Amino acid sequence: MEMKILGSSNLRTAPIIFGGNVFGWTANKNESYKLMDEMLDLGINMIDSADVYSRWASENKGGESERIIGEYLNDRKNREDLIIATKVGSSMQQGGDKDISEAHIIEAIEDSLNRLKTDYVDLYFTHWDDNKTPVEETLGAYEKLIKQGKVRYIGASNLSPERLQESLDAARTNNLPKYEVYQPEYSLAVRDKYEGKTQQICMDNNLGVTGYFSLASGFLTGKYQSKEDIKGTDREQFLKSYFDERGKKILKALKDISDHHNISQAAIALMWIMQRPGITAPIASASKPEHLQSFKEAMNMELSTEEMEKLNQASG
Repeated sequence: MEMKILGSSNLRTAPIIFGGNVFGWTANKNESYKLMDEMLDLGINMIDSADVYSRWASENKGGESERIIGEYLNDRKNREDLIIATKVGSSMQQGGDKDISEAHIIEAIEDSLNRLKTDYVDLYFTHWDDNKTPVEETLGAYEKLIKQGKVRYIGASNLSPERLQESLDAARTNNLPKYEVYQPEYSLAVRDKYEGKTQQICMDNNLGVTGYFSLASGFLTGKYQSKEDIKGTDREQFLKSYFDERGKKILKALKDISDHHNISQAAIALMWIMQRPGITAPIASASKPEHLQSFKEAMNMELSTEEMEKLNQASG
C-alpha cells in the first residue's frame, strides 16, 4: 500500500482516512472498537475526529467520539500505531457561536487530550472560521501548543479561500506555524466547496487535502434511492438535498461502473476522489465492519480515464 504524505509534514497516512464522526453516534462503543480493530487490519492508520463529534445524537453533548477513541487507545495500548486528528472551533451547543480565539483553543486542547487519553494530537484542525479572530492570534495559539508538544501539525477545515490564503500569508510573514492540511467537504455530490480557488491555493502551497463526507453521508453507496428511504433516519438532515436529477445521474454512473467491476458503489465513489487532482486521501466512515469492504476495494484498484470522465460528467 502506498502511504500518502500530508502536506510538508512527516505524517504518512493510508490512502483512506477513517472518519470518527460515527463513534458514539451510529456506532456504540463495542461497535467502534471492532471498526478500529478491522480498520488497522486493513492498513488504515489515521482517524479523523473533532471535539464536537458525536453531538448529533439527542442524548450526546459532544466529545463522545474523542472519548471512545481515547478509551480504545488506552485499552489497546496502540497510540503510536495511529495518526489522530481532531478539531477545534465549533460550539458544543447546536447553533452556538464558532470560536478560534487563543483563549478557546488553549482550553479546548486540554479537554480533547483528556478525552483522547493522550499527551498530543498529530494533527489539530481549525474546524470552522469565526470570521472575527485575527489569523495571527489563531496561529499564535497553535505555535504555543506545538512548542509544548501537545500538537504536532495543524490543519484547517471549511475556511473561505480568502481566509485560508490570509492564514498562509501570515504564517510565512510572521514565522508562525503553517496549515499543512486542508479539509473541505468533497465528493461526487459536492464539488464546489473545494474545486476552483481553494483547490489552487492548496496545490500552490503544498497542502495535503483530506476531504470529508466523501460518500455524501451514505448517499453515494446506493443504499438510499429516494427521500422516502431516509425519512425519520439519523441521516435525513444530511441526505435530503441530494435527491434531484443530478443526484440520479451520479447514482446511475456509479451503478454502471460498479456493476462492470463487480464491486461496491462506495468503492467507486472513493476511487474517484483518490484520483482527483490535489487530493491526498478521502475521509470515509463506516458504522459496521462489513462496510469496510468498500475501503479495501478502493485501495486495490484504479478507475480508467473513461470511467473518471463518465463520473465527472454525471457530477458536473
